Parts: sequence; C-alpha cells; structure tokens
Amino acid sequence: MKAVVIRTFGDPEGLEVVDVPVPVPAPGQVGIATEAIGVGGVDAVIRRGTLAGYGFREGHLLGSEVAGRVTAVGEGVDASWIGRRVWAFTGLSGGYAEQAVAAVEDVLALPDGLTGADAVTLGGSGIVAHFALDRARLAPGETVLLRGAAGSIGITAVQLAARGGASAVAVTTSSMERGARLRDLGATHVLDRSGEGGPDAPVGFDVVIDVVAGPGLPLFLDKMNANGRYVAVGLVGGQPPADFGLRLMDAFRRSLSFATFSSDTVPGPDRQAVRASQFAAAVRGDLRTVVHDVLPLEQAASAHRAMDAGEVFGRVVLTP
Repeated sequence: MKAVVIRTFGDPEGLEVVDVPVPVPAPGQVGIATEAIGVGGVDAVIRRGTLAGYGFREGHLLGSEVAGRVTAVGEGVDASWIGRRVWAFTGLSGGYAEQAVAAVEDVLALPDGLTGADAVTLGGSGIVAHFALDRARLAPGETVLLRGAAGSIGITAVQLAARGGASAVAVTTSSMERGARLRDLGATHVLDRSGEGGPDAPVGFDVVIDVVAGPGLPLFLDKMNANGRYVAVGLVGGQPPADFGLRLMDAFRRSLSFATFSSDTVPGPDRQAVRASQFAAAVRGDLRTVVHDVLPLEQAASAHRAMDAGEVFGRVVLTP
C-alpha cells in the first residue's frame, strides 16, 4: 500500500511516498481502509525533527487521525466493527496511508451525515479545545485570547468560548481576511500576531489558550489579568525561551498560572464522550468545521508547505 514517511527531517521536501506492507491489526486493534486523513500541526513538528529527542526517527510514517471503514479486527475485538465507518486515533504514526490500524478504544463510529473530512478536522482538535478551556476554568463574563486561532483547534475553541459566555473572545491571526472569518465563528476582537489590536481590544485577559508557543510566548504572559490562566496546547512555533518562567516570577503578585495541556492526560472514555457529542453537534450545524483543502495522499508535502507558509485556515485533509 502507499504511505508517506519522513525520508529526512526538515523541509516538506523530506517527505516521501513509499510502498509498505498492509498493517495487520494486533489483539485489541482494528484495521481501517482510510477515506480521510487529518494533517495536523504535530505532524509538522515531528517532520521538522523538533521531537527527535523523544524517539522519532527518519523513516517515521506520519499521521495520527483517520476516518474510513473497518476492514479487519484483531483478536478480542467484536467482529461487528467490520464494515462500519469510523474515526480513529492511530497514535503519532501510521495515519498517512491507505490502510491504518488503531486500538479499538481509540475508534468511534461516525454518525450519519458527518463526512470523513469533517471527522478528521474535528476529532482530534475538538477535544483539545474543549478540555483546554475546561482546564483554564473559563467562566461566563471572562475574557479569553486564542493565540494561533486559524487552525482547527483555534477555530473550535473560538466557538466553544463564545458559547460558554466569554465577554470577549480575542484571536491572533495574520490577516484581516482571516480575522473576518474568525469573527463569523464567534470572535469579538482580532489582534495581530504580536497580540496588538485596535483601541477597543481588551487590555488584559483572564484566559489564554496558545497553540503557537515559540519565542513570542512571554509577550502574551504580559497580557494576562491578575489570576489569569495560560494554557499551552501546542508548539507549532517551536519551544518558548528557556527562561520564560522568569516572566511569571516577575509578575508574582498577579498570581498568574501557566500550564501545558495534552489530551493524552484525559481518560479515554471522557475523550470519546466529548468527541461523540461534538460529532453530533457538527451534524446538527451547532459546531462548524473548516476544511481548508482536500488533497491526494501523494501531495502530503504540498499540505505541509501550505502549513509552513501560514496559508492554512482550518485543516488540510488527505485522501488515499
């Protein structure tokens, strides 16, 4: 079968389409013929080699979430899964392929009316947005800033924050056109990438949800209100400065809190319950997904080039 691997770390040109054996589901797993493959920010971070210290090596088969039809089950898995359309989390590898395997506890049947592209746009990012806001304890009437809001996590978080009664939902983005689209989704204030906006923008925020991190992170610590809560959910901009904690200590009397968040720390049944609820909301039209583009699997490098260039609004989806 066709798959996309990292031939060399670095630029998207280091991605390569190869032929690999069809994976056989192990005990507790299902095999899936993919119809849609999500391209996420973590894929780009792995591709660049940023996480090589965590065991990722060249030759790695990218991809963490897919949608498709179950074609086989491993030992101990109910055979009634065969033939069902599902969303699945494949871990941090194995998704960029014509066939994938996933643990059955990381598989969720798709409701009628939800496309595979919409499923992989919402399935992984939606729960990050939900639980990040939950961990930040966003309360009605508070102000929230979503840094890097043009991706699928930010787009969902904008909608959830607005629905949760935030008095202001500010976003950072790179253009007025993107800002207008985010306003349509529930944002009330549009800031530039440095967090600067018009004269009516809030001067401080109770909650910051940050997908970007990178060298600019300390600037946003300065924009927090007293008792503010900052939750970093991604590293698409790279690691923050090693001494960024000094900014927190300098603001000691404002009682600021900083946390990282990974959905890996949420119990599986809780993730699946929220995911199922969000899928149902998307079918009803209560939660909107934004698919930037749908490309053939062989054009994975093009998808990554678009992400690196900051051209993607929403999520790019690959199809085998």
